[in-house]
Amino acid sequence: MKCPRCVQRIHRAASSCPQCGFSLADADACFGAEELRLRCLTDTSGILRQGDRERVEVAMEKIMRRFPQVFVAIYTGSLGEVANIRQFGFWLLNRSAFEDVPLEKPNEAGILLTIDPSSKAAGMVFGYLLDPFLTEADTFECLSRAHAYWLEGRYADGIVRALHHLDGILRQRSRHARRDPEHYERKVTPPAKMGDLVRRIRAGHRPLGVNEEESEEVVR
Repeated sequence: MKCPRCVQRIHRAASSCPQCGFSLADADACFGAEELRLRCLTDTSGILRQGDRERVEVAMEKIMRRFPQVFVAIYTGSLGEVANIRQFGFWLLNRSAFEDVPLEKPNEAGILLTIDPSSKAAGMVFGYLLDPFLTEADTFECLSRAHAYWLEGRYADGIVRALHHLDGILRQRSRHARRDPEHYERKVTPPAKMGDLVRRIRAGHRPLGVNEEESEEVVR
């Protein structure tokens, strides 16, 4: 992963960034240390109309049906002039308890898209269980697919486009994992320790799998 502050590559198991010293405590100092209770689609900025929400929820649910141990969350809101969207997204994924996500599905299996329409910024972060299957280059591609729509204020269209691209990436990686499962198993990061940059919020996890009714592809 890359440090949310200095953007240098660091190991997930590091207690803080060796380059700049950033840790979850620094994010807590900016945004608060209390656990938040949110729904997977939280549109605090009000950029999605009712019809838009339904289209976005369908795109989110498509991914979660195909990959039942992954969940997608979207948060929109004005973060203020001093907020860094990378740091905010990292903090939000660590500190949120998503009310509509089963307790047995940990935040480490989450993919969070954050949009700040006021500053025209967006970011995407994911938990360490997705490390074998996603990279930051992948999330950048997803955001790039949505960029033109967001510039025009077509937020729902952009979100759906980003999620469609994300779904395609996960399907591609699932095919690779089926052909070479040992390669992907070796890439799985051990569970986070107390104080790690990515903190366990919900206990327990199991290898990623696929809903066979939705797809024949398997992510192990």
